[in-house]
Amino acid sequence: MAYRLIGEAAMVVHFLFLVFMAVGGFLAWRWPRLIAAHLAAAAWGVVSVATGVECPLTVAEDWGRRTAGERGLPPEGFIDHYIEGVIYPEEHTTVARLAVALLVAVSWIGYVRLIRRRKARTVRSSDGGVDSPPRVTPG
Repeated sequence: MAYRLIGEAAMVVHFLFLVFMAVGGFLAWRWPRLIAAHLAAAAWGVVSVATGVECPLTVAEDWGRRTAGERGLPPEGFIDHYIEGVIYPEEHTTVARLAVALLVAVSWIGYVRLIRRRKARTVRSSDGGVDSPPRVTPG
């Protein structure tokens, strides 16, 4: 039972990681400290796609399922088993990857614009700009 839970937990965490990899940049608009984690997730996604290196979560799920006496993941791995051919047709893999890359790029562009805008507001308000009341000095 414990091994089966390991396999199931790894699968759930894997799906959550993939969602975060796709939309984490948008979450960083609200919670800017997430950007470092999102950069790492996106970098892992690029490395994984470019090199074909196997994700540790795939290994953990497969091990948990096989150790529990269940059928493990197919040799193609997590994405091929749960996503390709299920969420989008397998022949559209390149389009799906490009769509995720575009989504990430848009989130990063928006993040940079928001950070610049916040910094500009901070500078204006600290030097007596439009956002702060005029300073009165005794004279």
